Amino acid sequence: MFEELRPHLVELRKRLFICVSCVIVVFFICLFFSNHILKILSNPVEKALLAANQGVELSNKMTFVELTEPIFTAMKVSFFTALLICSPIIFWQFWKFVAPGLYDNEKKLVLPFVISATFMFILGVSFCYFIVIPMAFSFLIFFGWTHNLTPLISIGLYVGFFIKIMLAFGIAFEMPIFTYFLAKLGIVSDAFLKRHFRIAILLIFIFAALMTPPDVLSQFLLALPLCLLYGLSIYIAKKVNPEVENKNE
Repeated sequence: MFEELRPHLVELRKRLFICVSCVIVVFFICLFFSNHILKILSNPVEKALLAANQGVELSNKMTFVELTEPIFTAMKVSFFTALLICSPIIFWQFWKFVAPGLYDNEKKLVLPFVISATFMFILGVSFCYFIVIPMAFSFLIFFGWTHNLTPLISIGLYVGFFIKIMLAFGIAFEMPIFTYFLAKLGIVSDAFLKRHFRIAILLIFIFAALMTPPDVLSQFLLALPLCLLYGLSIYIAKKVNPEVENKNE
């Protein structure tokens, strides 16, 4: 059995090596520009702090608690940016790994897969950055401000949370893309997705609760788009592979 799996493990190691190598190279490049990247990432919370000040003198700058916190934060943002930049390569290598088990006509989907997966990942990250994060931070900071609490935000904790929620949205927005290709391969159908609709909604809200701050607003801002994307996935599966539903019936 091991001998049968060995070629696949060798291929997996090759694809992982390419992905990791690209991420490491881009990581060191991004590390040089980490200060500029950090300013972009901290922009939403600084705007939320300014909006919450309401004319009261209050610093909108973030702080650090431990001496090593700025260094590790710079590494975190550099790694996150490297993942974003290398996402087309990662998707490409993922497809190259599964391609040997596909038919020739299915292998032609590699370019649409890489382009669409990269686009949806960036769309999810952008939606989170420009819509979700400003709304969530404004709500959380304003809530604390109305209770006479002064926000003193640690840059390390902020970046850790920021990257977590951004990756959550980026991965979540891949749902229609993977549904399309799974339906194209005949693995899923709209009937299958409809049957598991209630379970999917439950899992979506659990996922949103785990990946967002413990406030209802942030959870709904992730869960509602996911529910819409699940509905879109049902429609995509029906259009891509309607004969699967007929066979199941």
